[in-house]
Amino acid sequence: MAAGSHTTSGVPPRLEFSRAFVDFLHKETSGGIVMLAATALALVIANSSMGGAYRELWETYAGLVFGDWALKLSLGHWINDGLMAIFFFLVGLEIKRELLFGELNSFRRASLPVVAALGGAIIPAAIFVALNRSGAYLHGWAIPMATDIAFAVTILALLGSRAPLWLKSFITALAIADDIMAVLVIAVFYTSGLDMGALMWAAVVVGGLLFLNLSSVQKPAPYVFLAVLLWYFVLLSGIHATIAGVVAAAFVPASLRRTGKQPEAVYISQSMKILLDSIEEVATAGEEWEEVDAREAALEEIVEDASSSSAPLYRLEHAIHPWSAFVVLPIFAFANAGVAIPFATLLSSLTHPLTLGVALGLFVGKQVGITGFAWLAIRLGLGELPDGARWRQIWGGALLAGIGFTMSIFIASLAFTDYAVLDNAKIGIIVGSLASAIAGIIVLRTGPAVSKDEY
Repeated sequence: MAAGSHTTSGVPPRLEFSRAFVDFLHKETSGGIVMLAATALALVIANSSMGGAYRELWETYAGLVFGDWALKLSLGHWINDGLMAIFFFLVGLEIKRELLFGELNSFRRASLPVVAALGGAIIPAAIFVALNRSGAYLHGWAIPMATDIAFAVTILALLGSRAPLWLKSFITALAIADDIMAVLVIAVFYTSGLDMGALMWAAVVVGGLLFLNLSSVQKPAPYVFLAVLLWYFVLLSGIHATIAGVVAAAFVPASLRRTGKQPEAVYISQSMKILLDSIEEVATAGEEWEEVDAREAALEEIVEDASSSSAPLYRLEHAIHPWSAFVVLPIFAFANAGVAIPFATLLSSLTHPLTLGVALGLFVGKQVGITGFAWLAIRLGLGELPDGARWRQIWGGALLAGIGFTMSIFIASLAFTDYAVLDNAKIGIIVGSLASAIAGIIVLRTGPAVSKDEY
């Protein structure tokens, strides 16, 4: 097609492509699809002739040097300790939002998903311990506790009318409660010897974050700067560096600075009114691509104007989410999911106590723990099922919560450093997560559909 040519809709191809790309980025299923593709690619490479080079790549050291100061880590550590801190910062923002305004902001609303999440952590860990109580792999007891919210929500979205809105909210709240427990477990049980000097400097940075919060500083940049500084000192301290992301997120303001009793900047600006007027003028002028382009630019300006009137927590969450979904997690998956599957001895690998403990913990432990503890919470009067909810849907959601991919692999990498042991743990994660996904889809897909306004 010649330069400057239009499609049949009067919109140039570059604009059509841009719209399609933006639509893809905005779909809640897209992040999971990209991460699944990265996982598949890692598995293919790890089991090809490039497997050795793939493994050696993540052991390559890289870093920053400035005079006598140097920070050098292997690429694998830069991803797991550095890039994943961005993911944990986003997790921290989501946790704070849920605790303040979401499903976890009151006892009545939080009780059912929190109790269910507790069961979804205790039973999988108990199954793992039962199978590995006398072995050398007990340190991996927390691996099957985690739920991968990205994959679970992606499948729920793809199920459409078979997954009611309340189930998506329930699984999201459960996964957030799950994340809180995972962060605590990592901080308490997967921390090595502590460097008190670095911890003191980390405490000073936390004091700076508290000062910003109490001063109602609205610019996100100072919080991000101190978050990076906190990450560095936590890395040196011996506590896993990703915890810095969650701690820093706790101090990001979730509301705008107030003047007296009225929120500041909560209004439609004059510039927004002018932009809306210009859109109306463009709309009456026709649908030629130049007018469409002008309208899209005006709408983008409105979005930017509205964003500047949002609290820092929402602005940072909105800004970081696409980077986490489409960069951080796919890179993490690509770097960590590449397991060299021992096809010749696959049966013995699948029956290895570590592999079994992880796989059964995710597949059996999650569905039993979440469904059982949810039933217990309702029997004790701690919560109630939403109107129209069926236990089959709770069971299906509990199965999908057995997809533990991201956080499970992350905890496995903290628990084990030996490649052979770590590979067995990862095989268990892949098998357990895959079985949970397939079973969850079958249970929900064969259940009754819900009305359109319920999903």
